[in-house]
Amino acid sequence: MSDTVTNEPEIVTFGCRLNTYESEVMRTHARNAGLEDVVIVNTCAVTSEAERQARQTIRKLRRERPNARIVVTGCAAQIDPQRYGAMPEVDQVLGNQEKLQPESWGLPPAEKVLVNDIMSVKETAGHLIGGFEDRARAFVQVQQGCDHRCTFCIIPYGRGPSRSVPIGAVVEQVQALVKAGYNEVVLSGVDITSFGPDLPGTPTLGQMVRRLLALVPELPRLRLSSLDCIEIDDDLWRLIETEPRLMPHLHLSLQAGDDMILKRMKRRHSRADAIAFCERVRSLRPDMAFGADFIAGFPTETDEMFENTLRLVEECGLTWLHVFPYSPRPGTPAARMPQVDGGVRKERAARLRALGAEAEARTLATLVGREVSVLVEKDDLGRTEHFAAIRLGTPHPPGSVLRATVTGVADGTLTGTPL
Repeated sequence: MSDTVTNEPEIVTFGCRLNTYESEVMRTHARNAGLEDVVIVNTCAVTSEAERQARQTIRKLRRERPNARIVVTGCAAQIDPQRYGAMPEVDQVLGNQEKLQPESWGLPPAEKVLVNDIMSVKETAGHLIGGFEDRARAFVQVQQGCDHRCTFCIIPYGRGPSRSVPIGAVVEQVQALVKAGYNEVVLSGVDITSFGPDLPGTPTLGQMVRRLLALVPELPRLRLSSLDCIEIDDDLWRLIETEPRLMPHLHLSLQAGDDMILKRMKRRHSRADAIAFCERVRSLRPDMAFGADFIAGFPTETDEMFENTLRLVEECGLTWLHVFPYSPRPGTPAARMPQVDGGVRKERAARLRALGAEAEARTLATLVGREVSVLVEKDDLGRTEHFAAIRLGTPHPPGSVLRATVTGVADGTLTGTPL
């Protein structure tokens, strides 16, 4: 980064795919407002470490861009706006509702901190954007907020109550993105399986996906972001079985594989629920690949409880693991529970990641010799329908979809030859 004035807003994004989507909304708003030399930091509050990294980045940005306008937003700013407002490096703090409103990006307001009570927000607009910076896949927000209260999670206080984007707005956005050349769309949200009860007619996520695919027949590939395995509706089950445009890759919010830990996390599923879900999905679509989120070293977790989580990876046949050592989050019930030693947390996270690497290697080996569909992300790198990374040997336009034969595995990445 340099201290030259640029007409293009610079955005630094932390955290989830929803933040990635919202960063593009803000980019459009800031661009339309004619802002020059502005840096937007879209923060995450999922762990204390995520907040530490955001504050470190803000200080670094000010040193490198002394004349830039620095705007801080996102979940960390929503939850603790005064902390970020007190930072001398920060020019403005916007809440999660305010950051998505075009009027927030005009002239600097009289107040440095502009953050609403997110728990009072009742609607989520279907913010239409024309494209994404990487040109490969687009994320479309279908739901916002969360009504659940997992004991480790502060996010509901950053995102507010669960609320859904009307199906018509989702369809309109996807149609615009397909028209702009996107061949893959990811439906995202904080808790997307809770989609619909606040909308007229109380549609389910599966009903929305079914209507979306029917109304946008030219969309080649659709993915869903993190799912709660206990909330899958009948329409979504039918789509898993019958809809080839729904990619054979589901990411699950599991967090643990021990029933007592799941209960103390205040999760809604049991160990048996997770296993039954994966078994049912594979009976309908045998080639389905699963990813999952896990927290290692949750308060009160014993060695035996952790072993149950390790076994769940095998029993569910999981491939892509996102593993986080537990990080106490002030303000959450879990932070007041008896804590597991920090070194033990890291060691358990390392064991889980190693198990995930073994599972990933097995999955990649099964793909060698097969013909796959590849979405090109950059140069010769793309992803198969199962979300496996693959190198094609020759560059292709980002966002293009092509058929290829998998020829091998090198350094954890498939190699392939385009057909």
